[in-house]
Amino acid sequence: MPSSPSPSSRTTSNIRLSQISSQITPMAATAFSNDVVPQAPEDPLFGLMAAYRRDTDPNKVDLGIGAYRDDTAKPWVLPVVRKADEIIRNDPNLNHEYLPIAGLADFTSASQKLVLGADSPAIKEKRVTSLQTISGTGALHLGALFLSKFYRTNSKRVVYFSDPTWANHFQVFSNVNLSYLTYPYFSKKTRGLDFDGFINALQNAAEGSIIVLHACAHNPTGVDPTQEQWKGIAKVMKEKKLFPFIDTAYQGFASGDLDQDGWAIRYFVEQGFELVIAQSYAKNFGLYGERAGCFHFVTAPSSDAEATKTRVASQLAILQRSEISNPPIYGARVASTVLNNPELFAEWKENLCTMSGRIIDMRKALRSKLEELGTPGTWNHITDQIGMFSFTGLSEKQVMYLRDEFHVYMTKNGRISMAGLNTKNVEYFAKAVDKAVREA
Repeated sequence: MPSSPSPSSRTTSNIRLSQISSQITPMAATAFSNDVVPQAPEDPLFGLMAAYRRDTDPNKVDLGIGAYRDDTAKPWVLPVVRKADEIIRNDPNLNHEYLPIAGLADFTSASQKLVLGADSPAIKEKRVTSLQTISGTGALHLGALFLSKFYRTNSKRVVYFSDPTWANHFQVFSNVNLSYLTYPYFSKKTRGLDFDGFINALQNAAEGSIIVLHACAHNPTGVDPTQEQWKGIAKVMKEKKLFPFIDTAYQGFASGDLDQDGWAIRYFVEQGFELVIAQSYAKNFGLYGERAGCFHFVTAPSSDAEATKTRVASQLAILQRSEISNPPIYGARVASTVLNNPELFAEWKENLCTMSGRIIDMRKALRSKLEELGTPGTWNHITDQIGMFSFTGLSEKQVMYLRDEFHVYMTKNGRISMAGLNTKNVEYFAKAVDKAVREA
């Protein structure tokens, strides 16, 4: 057996270790101190949701949620989605293998047709490449990352967002080192579109600037350009060689008509723009948690358009591979099952009419009740606006009054989700608004 070290040798070793320890400079507790990683502010919307959940008042109203609710204030699983679930579950060939990097091919090809139109010349001329993404946010990020890496102009690259816009736009684009400005969009005076301010900003933007456009149901205002105004916007953008980045999260959900809600995108493509599109299936399929989305790159008509598309597709695949490797499959399967089945597609359009129709009814009811109460101000903007959200025109002080006195939760800028209203609470909310306008 090996002999144990003698007591004297152990003592010598301990002395040496003690000497070494005394010479070691203590390490800092963390490399991520407060001046390096400051505490980030809480996301306003998620903070609002948390405050609503903590509230125990039986009359509380959630108008901050960006998701559809039925007339009982419950999430609604579309009947057509339930049917697709059943078809997928009973498929004997169902497996859980990886998708290709670009995603489920049946899903991306159907998504092209949905957003661009089945007869789109861009599709026929093979000028479109599409990748399945992590819902609309993932599509925005993939597009922003691609532009950050490859888009070159004669001037500094600048992204323009509408004022206001979806708050996450700023983070997505700034995280890939794209600087941004804003263009006037919402008129506080008319509570409609500031078209003149919008056009003036486009005319003064540097050539090649990236303009983020909401295809329909503008978030957060609910204010959309008319078709004639879209034509004017496209005209100026073409003259100034501006690059459209179109965000479409509400096709079919806004008006109930897929073609009407996709009109602006198709017009820009018809005008020969090179552009990108971020497409989400969260709202119009109710697939919020499944994160089904698609990113489309459409190159301009030219003799080498197909070659350009192929090169772009190769680089997009590398970016996608490095970030998520392969997109998730289930939500894409659900959407693809519906989009590629004529019978289910027809039923989906009925489901869209159900959702958009209920939202429209709530707009009419809210406006009617405010006008019946004689609430100071004009309220036609409630029905003039479209989609899930409405900019009420309420001030931050009035918003906080509504929260404190009536347990009504909405964002501080006065934006409400119309989906949070129903036949049981719309009168309560109207009376609360009336009191807030008069007293706050």
